[in-house]
Amino acid sequence: MTGAATNRVEHIAGATCHVRRGAVAHAFRHGFDYVHIPDMEAPVAAPWPFSRRGGVLGLRDRDHGGAPGQGRGAAWLREVLAAEGIAVPGLRIGLIAQPRVLGHVFNPVAFWLARDGAGRLRAVVAEVSNTFGDRHSYLCVRPDLAPITRDDRIGARKVFHVSPFQDIAGGYTFRFDLEGGRVGIFIDYRAGADGLYASFAGTRRALTRAGIAAAMLRRPLGARRVWGLIHWQALRLWLKGVRYRPRPQPPAAEVTR
Repeated sequence: MTGAATNRVEHIAGATCHVRRGAVAHAFRHGFDYVHIPDMEAPVAAPWPFSRRGGVLGLRDRDHGGAPGQGRGAAWLREVLAAEGIAVPGLRIGLIAQPRVLGHVFNPVAFWLARDGAGRLRAVVAEVSNTFGDRHSYLCVRPDLAPITRDDRIGARKVFHVSPFQDIAGGYTFRFDLEGGRVGIFIDYRAGADGLYASFAGTRRALTRAGIAAAMLRRPLGARRVWGLIHWQALRLWLKGVRYRPRPQPPAAEVTR
């Protein structure tokens, strides 16, 4: 546990890039504003209007760690790690997520970070939500449970319906570069000749009122903007003739690895 003096909320201003492989080429790049809370179980140091209880700008436990709107925050991740037999000495649980803005939140993906007492990254949970109201999480750990480095590639079988323009097939390869002030998360999805390469990259800086104001002016409405951009890219794919797949039932398991 840390005190609020060292548990400063960080602002991640960056960009996500998606490049689709296969018969129909498609690519886009969008800017984003996420926040990083190093310790989700401790009081935070953050300027108004950011709050852990919501309001104008915030990050609430109920939005993460469980079904959308029914989350349990860091307690959920502790249960996931225990169920998988993963013991992290001095466990400290962080979260990278898009904040709730003016009462609305939607994260295509948020990242739970499990660090040990020495600050080494031991596990990452990619919490994936689709626009149909479903959520599934992928637990990323090394097979030997050793600390995760920027050179590690961690695989996961795709089991969750994200885009209605892709099948549930193939698998992901995750890479995490989270040392220093960097945030680099790279996801390589392959299913035969088809696939997608996605990157999530930015720089962590202390959240400030000036940074909040700039983000609100640069990318207003937060998650509502992201929701609109997702549907805009879906329309572009449909106009290119990519086949639409109806939503299947989500997997029974809440977490896979």
